[in-house]
Amino acid sequence: MEYLIYCDESTKRGKLCSNFYGGALVKSIHLEDVTNRLNKYKSEANITGEVKWTKVTAPYLEKYIGLMDIFFDLLQENKLKMRVMFQQNLVSDDITRHFTKEEHEESYFKLYYQFIKHAFGLKYSNLTNEKINLRLYFDQFPDKKTKVDKFKNFIYDLRLSDDFINANLSIRYDDIVEVSSHDHVILQCADIVTGAMFFRLNKLHLEKNEETGKRGKRTIAKEKLYKHIHKRICEIRSNFNVGVSTSNDGDIINKWNYPYSHWKFTPSQVVKKTLHS
Repeated sequence: MEYLIYCDESTKRGKLCSNFYGGALVKSIHLEDVTNRLNKYKSEANITGEVKWTKVTAPYLEKYIGLMDIFFDLLQENKLKMRVMFQQNLVSDDITRHFTKEEHEESYFKLYYQFIKHAFGLKYSNLTNEKINLRLYFDQFPDKKTKVDKFKNFIYDLRLSDDFINANLSIRYDDIVEVSSHDHVILQCADIVTGAMFFRLNKLHLEKNEETGKRGKRTIAKEKLYKHIHKRICEIRSNFNVGVSTSNDGDIINKWNYPYSHWKFTPSQVVKKTLHS
């Protein structure tokens, strides 16, 4: 069996929160069903192009809501897992202001590394003797090839960590790839959820047009979509607070078990160390 993780990020700085990383995990045994159901909905709704948070508009709102319903149905059926990691500026800025220029430049990939290593609770995912391979699909990186290759090597080395060895997890270098989100509907859905969290946690739903003093139609549509997404999350976990790390409720294995969770990442010395930490 394999785990496939589709990863998306937004390094855009928000007023309150920044460095959003989102990922959707599907087991290989569920991949065909998941992609078929999402693509079937897109076809039936006459959505011919790529869907993403930045393309949400009032005329397309109901179509996006419908797609998110399919996505969250799949989460509730335990055929998908979704994770979102972000940083609160008030906390992270106090630490990262001491970073060197090199450390700032490397922080994008260091945070991505932490997300892959910890956000899904992979080390708790396999209590059997079955070997499981991990495939990683990253939305195209904004950095130069040398930096990307360095990052891929660090991800590849996760296979040598105690966490991965004990969980019988492996990674093949060729399975760490950059892809176009246009070709992967699961990645598109991860983008929508991650974008919705960036939108709400930075209070963009309150933004008004300077000339009219009113909120724009797109802002209102995005708020409605966010509220629907949050409603679906609350069906999985009641009263879900998007602004904090999701509790494991006293059982560390829930880091893996939960269909949906958030991680408010607080920088510490681990960020300043090498990616091997």
